[in-house]
Amino acid sequence: MTNQQSASPQRPPVTVVGLGPMGLALAETLWDRGHTTTVWNRTPDKADSLVAKGVHRTESVAEAVSASPVTIMCLKDYETMYEVFDFAGDAAKGRVLVNLNSGTPKEARRAAGWAAERGFSYLDGAIMVPPPLVGHPESVFLYSGPQDVFDEHRTTLASMGDPRYLGSEPGRAVLYNTALLEIMYATMNGYLHATAMVGSAGISAVEFAELAVGWFMPTVLGPMLADDAPDLDNGNYPGDLGTLEMNLNALEHITRTAEEQGVHTDQPRLMLEIASRAIADGHGGSNYLAVFEVFKKATQAP
Repeated sequence: MTNQQSASPQRPPVTVVGLGPMGLALAETLWDRGHTTTVWNRTPDKADSLVAKGVHRTESVAEAVSASPVTIMCLKDYETMYEVFDFAGDAAKGRVLVNLNSGTPKEARRAAGWAAERGFSYLDGAIMVPPPLVGHPESVFLYSGPQDVFDEHRTTLASMGDPRYLGSEPGRAVLYNTALLEIMYATMNGYLHATAMVGSAGISAVEFAELAVGWFMPTVLGPMLADDAPDLDNGNYPGDLGTLEMNLNALEHITRTAEEQGVHTDQPRLMLEIASRAIADGHGGSNYLAVFEVFKKATQAP
């Protein structure tokens, strides 16, 4: 048996609870980076490949938590976390729990209170890469919670990727995670719809991607959004280079083209509806960024 730890400097011990595809990647990476690693999973045989490398498998979650100063969990959701870690008992006291499942900011805040009642120091987090990229130095992991806890265990967290601390408010990491996922899905939907639209004329996805992905997204869209960020903070939407009413015309053309080409029209119709609402609210002479005001109104509801 080859023990990859033998070539690595010894690092702080760590426990991983939850051995789905992501949990397995986390545990294997931590072991390979030189951390004495303990694991627990409700289905014990999921740890077999890790045990073969030298990772320690425990029979109870309490034993797993007791084995390390930090327990990193990657379970289905917050309710599963409560169900599992209620069995940790006194082992929780003085230990750190790092939660890397997903959910909502409200759930994260509730979890922080639950953890404090049991004696855990608690960081809520989010993984922004798929399992194969765990351990790469550019792979971003988001964290929120007490800064002293984050700082103390940064070395362990950095073994999994690039740890980004977002503040002490427990719900901040999962809020960022959800917002970034929204960008991903909205961008993918825009790209897929556009690809379907040109595909209706016999243009292949490969041919379209050369312009859409190779040029437009990194050269035009990305830099434009970065440059416009201060205007969003300041509510500044000058229409001297193009008004929202002019953009409405483009959105109408997108919708009509989708209809003519026989592809799905719900997505462009929704964009048209949002822009029309912003114009009705008095932003017709502003640029397209003014639709931000429509989105902000929805978030301000109690």
